[in-house]
Amino acid sequence: MATPIDLLVSTEWLGARLDDPEVRVVDMRGYVVTRPLEPGVEHADYRGALEEYLAAHIPGAVYIDWTRDIVDLDDPVPAQVAPPERFAAAMAERGIGDQTHVVAVDHAGGQFATRLWWALNYYGHDAVSVFQGGWNRWVEAGNPVESGPVTPPRAVFTPRVRLELRLTADQLAFRLGQPDLQLIDARDAGQYTGARRRGPRGGHIPGAINLSREFFFAPEGGFLPLEELRRRIEQARIAADRSTVAYCNGGVAATVVLFNLARLGYSNLANYDGSWNEWGPRLDLPAVDREHPGIEPPPTHR
Repeated sequence: MATPIDLLVSTEWLGARLDDPEVRVVDMRGYVVTRPLEPGVEHADYRGALEEYLAAHIPGAVYIDWTRDIVDLDDPVPAQVAPPERFAAAMAERGIGDQTHVVAVDHAGGQFATRLWWALNYYGHDAVSVFQGGWNRWVEAGNPVESGPVTPPRAVFTPRVRLELRLTADQLAFRLGQPDLQLIDARDAGQYTGARRRGPRGGHIPGAINLSREFFFAPEGGFLPLEELRRRIEQARIAADRSTVAYCNGGVAATVVLFNLARLGYSNLANYDGSWNEWGPRLDLPAVDREHPGIEPPPTHR
């Protein structure tokens, strides 16, 4: 029987395995940079951090640009997961094969690392962990770093799509109001209520509760310990026996929710990958805008 994979791994764990040929560290550092367009309206730019990686990274780590390397560049909705062939090629080029244990690292052990965790799971690869505390913790602990690119031998990655892990807009619209659905909005409260928006309208998908990504982070960085995480999830009344769908703006912060529920043993988890980048501009889909009531269209998709 295969050894169970730890979803969250420590500095000590990773430091002891840097020379393990079956472990591949993937540097996912990147940014979402926002700027105001007018009061209550903002624009977001998605950026990778290749220059930072080339300047210094964990020894042996390969780099993935979350804005280009694992996304569908032909999809009009930003940041959608890449189709199977493109995703498989990105993994193979970085030495990630079907048996490779991937350790995802971003700046602070957050949404870009969990995005890779989710994407690999979506393509049938379970051997993936997130590095607790990320690059910042690795450096603060005085661990070794190296510079320049890393080019490992090409591997064979076989994508096996798990359709149940990713919802389309129409699939989600059909399920709205169903009693078994738990819908979680991972954006901040301002975007959830409509006080601040990106795109043509603000607010949230009907029936969604707001658990922002910050809900899951520990004050010292990294994710909450399991005991505290369990307590918070129980207070939020997120049930393990119901279907949980998370969304955000681009399907990235949503993976923080999914990852942490997976840490607690939740299994019926899906990402609405299009998220508000898709839902917001689609005026045929219903929305709740608490700051501007009365402008949302009726729910035409049931």
